[in-house]
Amino acid sequence: MRKYSIATLEGDGIGPEVAQATIRVLREACGDMLDFQMLEGGAGHYRKSGECLPEDSFIACRDADAILHGAAGIPGVVYPDGTEVGNDLHLRLRFRLDLYANVRPIKLLPGVTSPLRGFEGCGIDYVIIRENTEGLYASRGAGVLLRGEMASDTLVVTRKGTERVAEFAFNLARQRNGALRDGKRRVTVCDKANILRTYAFFRQVCDEVHARHPDVEIDYAYADAITVHMVKRPDFYDVIVAENMFGDIISDLGAATAGGMGISPSGEIGDHHALFQGAHGSAPDIAGQDAASPMATVLSGVMMLRWLAQRHGDARLGEAADRIETASETVLGRGIAVPRDLGGDARCSEVATALCRALA
Repeated sequence: MRKYSIATLEGDGIGPEVAQATIRVLREACGDMLDFQMLEGGAGHYRKSGECLPEDSFIACRDADAILHGAAGIPGVVYPDGTEVGNDLHLRLRFRLDLYANVRPIKLLPGVTSPLRGFEGCGIDYVIIRENTEGLYASRGAGVLLRGEMASDTLVVTRKGTERVAEFAFNLARQRNGALRDGKRRVTVCDKANILRTYAFFRQVCDEVHARHPDVEIDYAYADAITVHMVKRPDFYDVIVAENMFGDIISDLGAATAGGMGISPSGEIGDHHALFQGAHGSAPDIAGQDAASPMATVLSGVMMLRWLAQRHGDARLGEAADRIETASETVLGRGIAVPRDLGGDARCSEVATALCRALA
């Protein structure tokens, strides 16, 4: 029986708590199929050693079957240029392992109250694909600051980068059941093609990729307008693809409509490697109190299992992912252990225990 190596970076703040809770749940569902390798990295490690991501940790991540990350970042731990050290952990992995597609499922689970109360009956279920290696964020660390009077960063959009993330989005849409509103498989291109040439080019390349997927509908939305549509008609969306910065912004808005960051999973996926983590931050104000919700990291673990199952053709992992998802819906839907950020009083460890009991 094959075992899969999971490079695990607990990170900072609530990272160790949510990571350990998730490992408990994954072990309950998968038995001994997963081998978790605990690695150093994050802002706390930087404060001790001067390194955010040691080279041996990177090599272990590169050679593992998948990467599980808790959370990273400590207030005040910054580089000389003022940028946060915590963010650099997964950014280094993102660029060095070419994790070009950031996958953010936006799904309203049973028992979770959405701020969009009108959609609790008909549901919210779509995915945002954020281009993860280019866009405005490609300038990180390379922008210009001139005499304290002028600063500039460059927005980078390439054919290769756009083509592969668009291909990822269309392929994902073909695997899904379509938008909740009309059942149509649809990719919405989020841009500002009416203003900037970079985004017009982004749309052009997405159109070219769409020509290879005529069975999937294409749709367009400007980045400002889509913030309205995601609130007023979230059931219209199936898969949304966006440039790096726009994808970063709208994915957090989507998470808020489905219950908040504490229940929002994410995956950063490339052709050969993938990293999975909750979309939330390290929440240092509640670190060490067993007060954090592990749900975002647990659901990221579900994404990891499905990615591994597809990559290796191992149905056991897909079945385990389905069981964890069902357990999550049971625990939340029946109010068995509701985390504090969703209005309950269950602690991190209590949520993990409830999920394990539901699995058993």
